Amino acid sequence: MTFADDVRSAFRRGETDEVVRLCRTALAESRATEVEALYGLSRAALRSGDLAGATALARQSLEAAQRAGDRALEERPRHVLAAVARLAGDLAGARELYLDSIRLNEELGHAETVLTERHNLAFCDLRLGHLDAARELFAANRAEAERNGWASFLPFAAIADACLAAAEGDHARAARLIAAADAAFAAHGQVPDPDDAAELDLARAEAAAALGEAAYAETYARAGGQSPARSVSEGDSP
Repeated sequence: MTFADDVRSAFRRGETDEVVRLCRTALAESRATEVEALYGLSRAALRSGDLAGATALARQSLEAAQRAGDRALEERPRHVLAAVARLAGDLAGARELYLDSIRLNEELGHAETVLTERHNLAFCDLRLGHLDAARELFAANRAEAERNGWASFLPFAAIADACLAAAEGDHARAARLIAAADAAFAAHGQVPDPDDAAELDLARAEAAAALGEAAYAETYARAGGQSPARSVSEGDSP
């Protein structure tokens, strides 16, 4: 039977409460699907480099979430809007949006998402030149992930370490950590999110420019067999 058949049958049986339950459930599911679909399209636009399109779609997703009256549905589109601001170079604006997202996820009890948004916040600090703040937050994030067994965060921790090393001028270490990050994502069958990919590409370019293409390639290749867990927790020694 279709949804329409279920509703009509319940109505004809005089089961008004069941009609209300079925309809409210269907509306909630359709709203959640609308939010998720618009969010997915916004992320696809972001990956293709269409920042204006990503912004428009993320705003539509957020508006749909707000119409649904479900704060949990607002979390993903707000994340995309922060990522767009960061990729557009509005680091101060992105930082505020990430702080808003962190507060929302704390309210929702989404501890692992709080961690990933703190990861993004640390990158804003790094690019704003606040190296000490970024270093402290990256270390805290890594420690929390290890404490909670959130292994899926390790590839992102490797990106953070590589970018921090590049920002500090330790380009040989950055090259080794870039290799570790690439290997970690490959092992998971994934690629970095667009904002993380941009950070990794910047660290890659800086390390290659500082070391020279040949020396960078050699350092990267020698680190290729290194596990992401070792690179994060044991100082990335080759």
